[in-house]
Amino acid sequence: MKPRHLISIDDLKKNEIEVLLENAASYKEISTREVKKVPALRGKTVALCFIEPSTRTRASFEIAAKRLSADTLSFQSKGTSLEKGESIKDMAKTLQAMKIDALVLRHSSCGVHYQLTDYDFSVINAGDGMHEHPTQALLDLFTIKDKIGRLENLKVAIVGDILHSRVARSLIKVLKLFEAEITLVAPPTLLPPFLTGLDLKITNFLEEVVSEVDIVYLLRIQKERAALSYFPSEREYIRFYSFQLSHLKKLKKGSFLMHPGPINRGWELSSEVADSDVSLIEEQVENGVAVRMAVLSYFLAGEGGN
Repeated sequence: MKPRHLISIDDLKKNEIEVLLENAASYKEISTREVKKVPALRGKTVALCFIEPSTRTRASFEIAAKRLSADTLSFQSKGTSLEKGESIKDMAKTLQAMKIDALVLRHSSCGVHYQLTDYDFSVINAGDGMHEHPTQALLDLFTIKDKIGRLENLKVAIVGDILHSRVARSLIKVLKLFEAEITLVAPPTLLPPFLTGLDLKITNFLEEVVSEVDIVYLLRIQKERAALSYFPSEREYIRFYSFQLSHLKKLKKGSFLMHPGPINRGWELSSEVADSDVSLIEEQVENGVAVRMAVLSYFLAGEGGN
C-alpha cells in the first residue's frame, strides 16, 4: 500500500480531523499513566529530521513516537551529509534503504516535502518555511475543543506576524473547515497576499476585537525572517498588537489566549498575560504530544490509528 503523507491541512478531510482529535483524547490519557507507552507502532521506525531549529515540535514528535513504541532516528543538517552538500532527495534514498516508515521533516524551504512523496515512507511536515505547519494547527484545534467544548462557529482573532507564519496558514485552513469567524490583526505590511477570497475580517488594531472573540491567537514576531523591518519600531508594535493586562480585563468570560511558541515576552504579550489563567500556552505544549501520537498512529497504523 502506498504511504500517505501529511504536508498540508489540505491532505485531511474534516471527518479525518475529527477522528484524529478523538484519538488524541485517548492518547492524552496514556500520558497520565505510570507507564506511558502503548505498542501501537512497535516495529516501526520514525526518522526525525529538523533542518531548522526546534524545541517543542521536535521533542513532542520524539516523545510521541517513543510512547507508541516506535524506534526513532533523530538528526539535523549539522554533522550529516546534508552539511556536505547532499541533496534532500539523496538523503531520502538513504533513509529508504534503511527501511524507515516515516520521515518527520522541518525545513526552511517551502514545499520541499512534496519532493519526497514517491519514496516508501510517510512524510510528515513539521514546518516548511512560510508554507504550513499542519500538526501545530491540529494541536491548537484539539486544545480549543478541550477548553471551550466545541469547534463550530468560533470567533478567533489571529494577531501579529501573519506574513511569515506557517502556523497561521494551517490554522486558518483548519478553522475554516469548522466555519470559524476569523479576524486577522496585524500591520498592513505583515498581511500576506494569500488572504484574497478567504472570507476573513481584517483590522489593524487589537483593541477593536479583543472583547468579541473566543480565542486570541498571538503569533511570534519572526526576527529570523526579517519581520522587524516590516514596522517602524518595537514601541509602535507593542502599542497596537501586544497583548497586555489592559486587554486581559476586556477579554470576555470563557475566552482564552494562545501562542504557538517560542514567546518573545514583552513583544507579543506581557509576562503577566503569558502566565495568567486564560493562557493556554502550556496546554498547547502538553497536547502536542497526544496529537502527534494520533497523527503518527493514523498514518502508520491505518484508519482509526489503533
